[in-house]
Amino acid sequence: MASSHSRRVFFPGELQLLAQAMAVKVIVLGSVNGKLEAAFAKLETLQKKQNFSFAIVTGNLFGTDQDDEAVHKLLDGTIRVPLTTYFTVGTTPLPDAVVKRILKDEDVCENLHYLGKRSITKTSDGIRIVTLGGVLDESIVSGQSQDQHLPFHTISDAKALRGANTADILLTTPWPIGVTINSAVSIAPEDKDVILASEELAELCTALKPRYHFSASPTAFFYEREPFLHPLTDDETGSKAITRFLSLAPFGNSTKAKALYAFNITPGESITYVRPGCTASPFVSQPRKRPAPNDEGQFSRFDSNHDRRGGSRHKKSKREPLPGPDRCFFCLSNVEIDQHMICCIGSETYVTTAKGPLPGQDYFVSSGLSFPCHQLIIPFSHEPTFQAMGADAENVFNEMTRFKEALQAMVASQSKYKLGAVTWEISRRKGIHTHWQFLPVSHHLIRQGLVEAAFQVEAENLKYPKFHETALGSATNESSDFFRVWIWSDDGDTGIQSKELVTRIDDSFRFDLQFGRKVMAKLLGLEARLLWREVVQSSCRRG
Repeated sequence: MASSHSRRVFFPGELQLLAQAMAVKVIVLGSVNGKLEAAFAKLETLQKKQNFSFAIVTGNLFGTDQDDEAVHKLLDGTIRVPLTTYFTVGTTPLPDAVVKRILKDEDVCENLHYLGKRSITKTSDGIRIVTLGGVLDESIVSGQSQDQHLPFHTISDAKALRGANTADILLTTPWPIGVTINSAVSIAPEDKDVILASEELAELCTALKPRYHFSASPTAFFYEREPFLHPLTDDETGSKAITRFLSLAPFGNSTKAKALYAFNITPGESITYVRPGCTASPFVSQPRKRPAPNDEGQFSRFDSNHDRRGGSRHKKSKREPLPGPDRCFFCLSNVEIDQHMICCIGSETYVTTAKGPLPGQDYFVSSGLSFPCHQLIIPFSHEPTFQAMGADAENVFNEMTRFKEALQAMVASQSKYKLGAVTWEISRRKGIHTHWQFLPVSHHLIRQGLVEAAFQVEAENLKYPKFHETALGSATNESSDFFRVWIWSDDGDTGIQSKELVTRIDDSFRFDLQFGRKVMAKLLGLEARLLWREVVQSSCRRG
């Protein structure tokens, strides 16, 4: 029987009008360099005619020798910002008064928002902006820059942002090195000499494939490169992504080089149109091929369609695809990730507070620790095992180990050696995103052998293989799945004691993904907090 509901058919012209109706209008400015009153007055004039959704300032909003009076006028609202405007740090430090305001309120004044030096922002219109402010400081050989308001970033800052995976707009201070390759757009020799360029930004652009990449020209010239196509990686299908790279001249420059750029962008647009004039990507990319996952889906922390025991609710029904980085709880590219819970970001991994910690906030107070300290150590790579990471595995494992050792030392020091630590890992080829869970535990429970016994007894109760003391390292040569636990303590007197225990996992039994948490819950008398979703905390702070 035919349906009484007719399907609406759109013709090409109507589709174009619909796209325009949903498009977001954006205006971008080159470096303002302290010309605050003139720049925002110009924006106000344009806003009355064009009604932009938001504005972005590239490069420097403030000048090297910024007039204090102009800054105060901005802060007290005398200089009016007419629409939502985003900015980052360029090549000059932010004024002290502005830094104080940012640290206090995050917004400099009404409508003026600091994106941060290294950030992923989704606007109210659904536009995803990835930002890396400042220029590369090669003197910092590892780790992220700590001061978010000085005009420098590190290689690790750039690497960390690759985890964003996608961007509508990428905002950087230097250019990506080699961006002029394959381009017919000429640049004057004197302008080439002053361009700041970075290989790390070329790699970042390749990883994110932004629809627009904006930078700021250090002198009075405007550069708009032909759009370029990113090659498809081995695990991608469909249309190639297109990036448009633009570098705007400073606002108010004497040669009247283009310092303002307006465009429309549609949130969530997945269709790309290859127009005449597009070139091949100027960057060399060698993406790593990922093995296709084939698990039914025992991943209660990764998707809402699975029960707390880790098993699928749908018996032998059609297999649902496993969550990719955009839906994975552990991927920085997931827009829903709780960024405020992140404690530290390394070159290959990061540390975050467990969203539903097993101990309550006061559990370790008597031992000198004023917070639960249930931490997760997570690699950037969306891979189920170290083996799947290929050549990167050793570097990732070593950095995770350094984070683990730093947490162990902190726990011992803060507790005056009353606490040791337990760290566990589930390595399954049919898993989603490998990670380690770290939890403090009484030094006496460890030294009396009760922690090891708890894991052995629970494994026996569930008819799992017995634990054996084994050193697997990065486990790149392991042929089987496994669960491993590190038990560590330092009494400050006789020294450090540690064990690495491993039990093998195979298809002869269903392994409980909450095994490690259940063992520790029973050992610490915290069975009431076993289900992490029922004890979720909204902040990494106490309380």
